[in-house]
Amino acid sequence: MVGIQELLKEIQQLQQRMADEISREARDLGYKLHRGRVAFEQEVLDKHRQMAKKMRQYFDECSWLGLLVSPIVYSLIIPVLIFDLFLFVYQAICFTVFKIPKVSRGDFIALDRHQLKYLNSIERFNCVYCGYANGLIAYALEIGSRSEQYWCPIKHARSLAASHPRYPNFVAYGNADEYMQRIDELRRELLNMENKVQNMKDSEDDS
Repeated sequence: MVGIQELLKEIQQLQQRMADEISREARDLGYKLHRGRVAFEQEVLDKHRQMAKKMRQYFDECSWLGLLVSPIVYSLIIPVLIFDLFLFVYQAICFTVFKIPKVSRGDFIALDRHQLKYLNSIERFNCVYCGYANGLIAYALEIGSRSEQYWCPIKHARSLAASHPRYPNFVAYGNADEYMQRIDELRRELLNMENKVQNMKDSEDDS
């Protein structure tokens, strides 16, 4: 477990470095983020507007095959919206009954790329579509990871190509003693996580 905890700490440090790097990029590219809104310097905005492709140029560069399959791409919005609805109902009922902290959609779904002036209207729409769909997948993954931590926090016997951030802290496959000892602890961690988030919000309000 010590080795896994060290790896988790390194992951958190890398995530912080990533956040710092994004902040540095923002300064270099001439924008600031305030309460979820992006504000570019006027000089940068003017340059972006000049770079935006005209609609005729955009369609001229599109292949006929790409235009032909585009309805299939956009048709995915139907199952995506249904999935979103089911996730909402699942959280509202199941997470409430078992007192599992609910996942905030706003922490995972970011719709901001449509504000970029170097994109034309179709590109901005595509960015909203992609941001929503991919953000929903990340949102669903967090819901699934909390569900898994509550009901089945056990690693698989074989290694996975990818896993959610909670997975490394799960119990080793086949370790019955550890499972019996840690199942309640892992469930309590979910509740403690919500308390930590609330304490951070209270600290921000006081400051």
